[in-house]
Amino acid sequence: MTASQDQKSAPSQFREALSSLRRARFQPELSLSSIDAPTHLAPYGVGLGADVVDPSNEERQLALGRFMLLYDPRFPETWGGDFRVVSYIRASIEPDVAAEQMLASVAWDWLIEALDRKGASHKRAGGTATRAFSQGFGILAEDNERIEIELRASWTPKGPEMQQHLEAWADMVCTYAGLPPLPTDVARFPGRGI
Repeated sequence: MTASQDQKSAPSQFREALSSLRRARFQPELSLSSIDAPTHLAPYGVGLGADVVDPSNEERQLALGRFMLLYDPRFPETWGGDFRVVSYIRASIEPDVAAEQMLASVAWDWLIEALDRKGASHKRAGGTATRAFSQGFGILAEDNERIEIELRASWTPKGPEMQQHLEAWADMVCTYAGLPPLPTDVARFPGRGI
C-alpha cells in the first residue's frame, strides 16, 4: 500500500483507516494494486487501482478503477470531515446501453446504493458520469469504435472505518464490468495489493 506520508509517523486515525482497508474482501475477478495518492490534495493518502479482465480473454479489460483515501487532520471545510474518498471507474458498454437517456443517473444511483448496501456511512457525496465515444485512426484504425461510461465520485466517510467504503467501490467496479453480484453466502477474497 503506497501512502503519501510514512505510515509509522501518520496520525493514529489514518493508520486505523489503513488497517480497516486491509480487511476488505472482493470478488475473485477483481485485481487490486497500489498506486500513488495525490500529495497535493491532503497530507496523508493511499491509492489503489483495480482491474477486471475478461476471463476468456485476459487482454480484454472489462473495467478499471481508482480509489484514493485522503486524510487531512485540519478538517477541510469542503470535505466536512478529515477523510475524503476520491474514486474513478471506467468500463466499455454496449451501444444500446449507451443510448439510454438515464444512463448517467443510473450510474450514480448504483454508487449510492452500493455504499448504502455495505453500510458505508457517508456525507457530501458528489460526482459526474460521462459517456465517451472513441474511434481509432492511423495506426489505431483497427480499433473498433468504443463506447465507455466513466464515473468520477467523491464522498466523506463518517469515521475511520473504511472497509465498507472500499468493498462498496469494488462492487461497483465489478458491476461496471458486467459481473453479477456475489450472493451473501459466497466467500469473498482478501484484497491483493493492499
